[in-house]
Amino acid sequence: MLNTKFVSEMLNMKVFTDAGDYFGEIEESVLAGNKVHAWRIKATKQSYLLNVLGGAKGVIVPHNFVKAIGDVMIISKAAMPSYEKEETE
Repeated sequence: MLNTKFVSEMLNMKVFTDAGDYFGEIEESVLAGNKVHAWRIKATKQSYLLNVLGGAKGVIVPHNFVKAIGDVMIISKAAMPSYEKEETE
């Protein structure tokens, strides 16, 4: 059976990667026509995004990276921004 949700029910939903990492919370959806095009995820305390982004507030994740939506949203680990720690000289 297919369950449906209103986009407004998704706000502040926790987002995790398929590897189990806490990613952040949904801040808003980006709509194109009558379909969800992307999700804006805000960096929250203890989220992976807060460590990676530093001063930025969040990222936009295309909807095709979403694997499942229920009590939480599961996204592909490929959506995670990669970073390398800068070496001090």
